[in-house]
Amino acid sequence: LADALVLAENLGDVDYIVDLATLTGAIIISLGSEVAGMWSSSDELSDMLMNASGSTGEKMWRMPLVEEYKEMLKGSISDLKNIGGREAGSITAALFLQEFVKSTPWAHIDIAGTAYPGKLGKASGYGVRTLYKMVSDLSEKAK
Repeated sequence: LADALVLAENLGDVDYIVDLATLTGAIIISLGSEVAGMWSSSDELSDMLMNASGSTGEKMWRMPLVEEYKEMLKGSISDLKNIGGREAGSITAALFLQEFVKSTPWAHIDIAGTAYPGKLGKASGYGVRTLYKMVSDLSEKAK
């Protein structure tokens, strides 16, 4: 995922980067299986995603990017490690991803809880409707 974020930003004319991933079990503890966690470096992008998710019924909650928690990602051998520990696990995971997007407005949506609701073994497709709505709204504004 980190490589994909770097690649996306290096494509050139990119307005926004949004990633969806079943990244942490910690988000399930925080928000359960009906609400995804969303982190963003941009209030504008966050608002667009929240508006789109509200229209589609795909619930999400904006979570904080707590700068002080970046200390948990400092490695003893490497500059950065990909896990911060037990405390604030979903936040430190988002902070880790944020390190790979330097200037483009970015959002991460952790769908670990929403991807397989009710443990039915079938993927929900969570997030597709929200992203489609957001892109459709952007397209309408551009006309």
